[in-house]
Amino acid sequence: MPLHYRDCILRPWQPHDRAAAATVIETVLAEYGLGWEPQGADRDVLQVEDCYLKRGGEFWVIEQAGTVVGTGAYYPIDRGNQAVELRKMYLLSTVRGQGLGKFLLQQLEAAIQAKGFQEIWIETASVLQEAVKLYETHGYLPSTGVETARCDRVYVKPLVTTHY
Repeated sequence: MPLHYRDCILRPWQPHDRAAAATVIETVLAEYGLGWEPQGADRDVLQVEDCYLKRGGEFWVIEQAGTVVGTGAYYPIDRGNQAVELRKMYLLSTVRGQGLGKFLLQQLEAAIQAKGFQEIWIETASVLQEAVKLYETHGYLPSTGVETARCDRVYVKPLVTTHY
């Protein structure tokens, strides 16, 4: 599955990525003044096997020159219609502004749609302006029902299904 974007590789998470993925997320949160919550909202990145893989989700990392520089994940949720929640989309500042976030989002959406899901939900914080802009320009619609304390926005995107 490894996918290439410029000098980066997008690939499935492996157990040896646990600390590096956590560091990416903690670093980006701190950059925006948001707290790392290993016992709360970020527990899932420390327990990928239980929180994603065993639930039918996926967790990916982005590597550049052998170093993890980004993450992205999703897992099925009960809200919505055959829905998943997009989670842990974080890129270090050194790789932002190159279209990598858009590429990651498109690859996650394609994987989600290929598994037959019909909606994607995502929670984010207004302070993550690049993320908000990315979601809003790619068909994510504002909704209600924020479930994560540090988030103040929730979006949903219905996926188009093609019938032949």
